Amino acid sequence: MSKIVVAIDFSDCSINAFLHAVSIAQNTRSDLTLVWVKKDAGQVDKFSESTKDATARVEKEFQELLEKHQSELPGNKIITKIRTGKVYTEIPAEAKESKALMVVCGTHGASGFEKFWIGSNANRIVSGCNCPVITIRGGINIQRPLKKIVMSIDSTQETRQKATFTAMLAKPHDAEIYIQKLYSTKTKSIRQNVDLYTSQVERFFTQEGIKFNTVTEETENVPETIINYGKKIDANLISIMTEQESSTSALWLGPYAQRIVNQSPIPVLSVHSKEVYTGLEF
Repeated sequence: MSKIVVAIDFSDCSINAFLHAVSIAQNTRSDLTLVWVKKDAGQVDKFSESTKDATARVEKEFQELLEKHQSELPGNKIITKIRTGKVYTEIPAEAKESKALMVVCGTHGASGFEKFWIGSNANRIVSGCNCPVITIRGGINIQRPLKKIVMSIDSTQETRQKATFTAMLAKPHDAEIYIQKLYSTKTKSIRQNVDLYTSQVERFFTQEGIKFNTVTEETENVPETIINYGKKIDANLISIMTEQESSTSALWLGPYAQRIVNQSPIPVLSVHSKEVYTGLEF
């Protein structure tokens, strides 16, 4: 049975992320594990009273969520856990221990997550997980089903690796993947690589019965181009790699991924390089 870990601090943003996770779990037939991380000394959040009182309040909040939403997953469970430590270490640890299919979390929670998602800490929680992570900023409409996914292709070999998990997520939602073929240089050999990788991904989606549409764009600012295209087609998800090799004119390391995660008004699926997803059934 697939498991989805949801990082929650009971802010509006994290509740929004939880509702997204419920929607995904319905289509992927997954269990949900809600994780609240008890902060270390000196960190202030909504539950800043004594440890005993904080735990009691968290358990009450958990129970209210279960009573309201468990019926939406009749064939699956919603599990709750309390861990102690740093959000960016405990969420990856839970994902690893539970062999999670993915992690879902809000990126700008007013009562806790916002400070953890500044600078390098944004990478620490995403790159620390051994599975893909969907990050969701506050204010995203939770009622929209997952129907349009943007997936860009650049000149790096790793760019194709996100296709497998993106397809696995798209299929049970009957979503269409919008392949964005990005040229960031005039160098012929690099553009040919983009063409080759795009055609390979297109063949894979065809074999898997995934609906897709391909567009070609010239870009000098990859994050901006990806986000703007997602907004243009009213996408529900943007699929990116968290780390890729540097090329002549693109660097898919921390800075690009961080900018997309932190600036995108659309949920972002971050997939690690060299991750292989096989044997998973929805």
